[in-house]
Amino acid sequence: MIRFLANRLIAALPVLFIVSLLTFVLIYFVPGDVSAELAGPGASAADIARIRSVYGLDSPFHERLLGWYAALAQGDLGQSVLLRRSVTEAILERLPVTLSLTALALVLAIAVGVATGILAAMRVNTWVDQATMTVALAGLSLPDFWLGLVMIYLFAVQLGWLPTGGYVPLTENPVGWLRSMAMPALALALTQIGLLARMTRASMLDVLRQDFMRTARAKGLPNRVVIFKHALANVMIPVITVIGLSVGILLGGAIVIEQVFSIPGVGRLIIGGILRRDFPVIQGGLLLTATVFVLVNLAVDILYAVVDPRVRYDR
Repeated sequence: MIRFLANRLIAALPVLFIVSLLTFVLIYFVPGDVSAELAGPGASAADIARIRSVYGLDSPFHERLLGWYAALAQGDLGQSVLLRRSVTEAILERLPVTLSLTALALVLAIAVGVATGILAAMRVNTWVDQATMTVALAGLSLPDFWLGLVMIYLFAVQLGWLPTGGYVPLTENPVGWLRSMAMPALALALTQIGLLARMTRASMLDVLRQDFMRTARAKGLPNRVVIFKHALANVMIPVITVIGLSVGILLGGAIVIEQVFSIPGVGRLIIGGILRRDFPVIQGGLLLTATVFVLVNLAVDILYAVVDPRVRYDR
């Protein structure tokens, strides 16, 4: 297992290098100049040139690229041009907000999606199966930002049950945090609930048709033991794969959801950087998202061995 983890970590390094290179290259060639925005309306060409020189924006491509990697080697994502502070500090301030939103959405997606898929498989070709799969298909089809707006109108504006937006830190007020996160997390999770439900149902139906399941029932084992001890362990391998992909999708969706619900997370920071052409913020946010996604994939590979002992990584 240790050798497997070492190999996976080494294999992740080229991925992160390519992502960081693509991020820098794409941002470098994006049209527009943050210097003009910093200089303000009516600024002269000399003022803009002076600002470009101060922030090193007039340096050649290779010098900026080498500077970018030299800073990354020290854990420095650069300085935000508009915030006038370290990008690393700005991201770390907002990272707990985004992670708490993503974690809550992931818990909802796993709990509801897997349970719904198991229920549909156990009641296959009944109204329960048809109803749950119809709802799952609707969840897959509806955009999360549209669902968020509908939820704000219904539960906040019309019923007044939940706040329209904002964020309450978990450490200050757990109930307030849950109220502020309930609608964003649900809007973010609905797509993945539908995906997990359909994947769990398909995998469960395939396992239930296997010979060892008929043997377990023939031995007189209770249905709950057959489902949760024998079937679920075999179902979880493809489901875990989907869960790993869902984390990346939820992180990407959080960028939009944070904007809809005015949540001060990394996603909203990236959106602000895009709108104001604060390129170091965009680069840092994208690189952070890619790093988290790689680490999640590594965690998924480890879970394979935990869930299914037949998987061997040490050979």
